[in-house]
Amino acid sequence: MRDKLIHSAEGQRSFVVVLDSGEEAMACLQRFAEAHGIGAAQFTAIGAFSDADLAYFDWEQKTYLPERIEEQVEVAALTGDIALGPDGKPALHAHCVLGHRGGRASAGHLTRGRVRPTLEIVLTESPAHLRKRHDPETGLMLIDLDASAPSTPINEAPAIAP
Repeated sequence: MRDKLIHSAEGQRSFVVVLDSGEEAMACLQRFAEAHGIGAAQFTAIGAFSDADLAYFDWEQKTYLPERIEEQVEVAALTGDIALGPDGKPALHAHCVLGHRGGRASAGHLTRGRVRPTLEIVLTESPAHLRKRHDPETGLMLIDLDASAPSTPINEAPAIAP
């Protein structure tokens, strides 16, 4: 894993993180977030995996159903966020679309992805820290806006005359 800070201003940092063949995407992102003290961020990525594990949240069962991908796939889209979990550590949440040979796609919650040959990630830190909490209805860890740092009010746009 290689990373480079490409922008820093007013409490917001942007990084490029490049993973190489054989590295596991989610584990590397977790290590990166912990090493750089990332408490809130969003990220996107493209690249490819030799194999991956996705999960689909089944509403009725309130559990993730796994799907194993055991072939070379393109990471057509990967997007996610980082927020501090209840233990104070960065908690990752990522969804991705994987393209198979012939144009078929798989999508879901990314739990593991083995990089081959590269994964290029752009990560932008938020100045306000996000907190996650356990949601009893879903059983999931969701962003809790009430526990997050207050945001700066946005000036209201002027009314548009008809």
